[in-house]
Amino acid sequence: MTDHRPWHGVLVATALPLNDDLSVNYDQYAEHCAWLVENGCDGVVPNGSLGEYQVLTPEERARVVETAVAAIGGQRVMPGVAAYGSAESRRWAEQAGEAGCRAVMLLPPNAYRADERSVLAHYAEVAKTGLPVVAYNNPIDTKVDLVPELLARLHGEGYIRAVKEFSGDVRRAYRIAELAPELDLLIGADDVLLELAVAGAKGWVAGYPNALPQASVELYHAAVDGDLDTARSLYRQLHPLLRWDSRVEFVQAIKLSMDLVGRHGGPCRPPRMPLLPEQEATVRAATEKAVAAGLA
Repeated sequence: MTDHRPWHGVLVATALPLNDDLSVNYDQYAEHCAWLVENGCDGVVPNGSLGEYQVLTPEERARVVETAVAAIGGQRVMPGVAAYGSAESRRWAEQAGEAGCRAVMLLPPNAYRADERSVLAHYAEVAKTGLPVVAYNNPIDTKVDLVPELLARLHGEGYIRAVKEFSGDVRRAYRIAELAPELDLLIGADDVLLELAVAGAKGWVAGYPNALPQASVELYHAAVDGDLDTARSLYRQLHPLLRWDSRVEFVQAIKLSMDLVGRHGGPCRPPRMPLLPEQEATVRAATEKAVAAGLA
């Protein structure tokens, strides 16, 4: 266990269950975290980057992390510590460490188009906590691109240990490996999972395992282990779900999948918005295959 890195393997960007009054259902969240680990996932990422953490109170945000740690252990919990300023991000990283977490995930500054100097200062401040930091590169939403050259500098300065790569450009995996061979690459965009796994990724921070953890875990391990026959077969089944760009469609896919596998009213309860008929048929087909194969 001394060589264990909490950011390796399948880490779920967890759906957060809410009560009807929009308060957090901590008991259900604890149950969900435990269920994910029981079904093969390696850990969870609460308060991830662009999710509901932005509208939680400080007390709720801290308790979400503490709930996950109590449910599955701090070595399996890598919370997002994103904030508008580096001082606040550092405070959230300190809170994560006090709760027992062994690593944190951090977006660059995203209230503005941060330049390289600002990005370096941001990660340097959070790295002062002593916790390993996993950078999260999401230029689509943050408008700040952690290009391979900048990632190599962040790693060379000792500020980051890994990066969740969400640009969608699989060529970056090889450039990162050239510039910073000791920087671990994590799959961030689900619809390039197979490509990045083959390129040497060490982990996958994913949303879809919220609904189908066993199928997702089998796909990931087949891909990183080089079992391409198994990986391609699963990838073909799941890719229509993984590649959707719409966040509304994504959460609805999770909700429908949970309904089909008997988890109605469980970990994810978004407002009901209809899928297009062909999308609903795709979700049902993939989910039923997974259930029949014992993967869900």
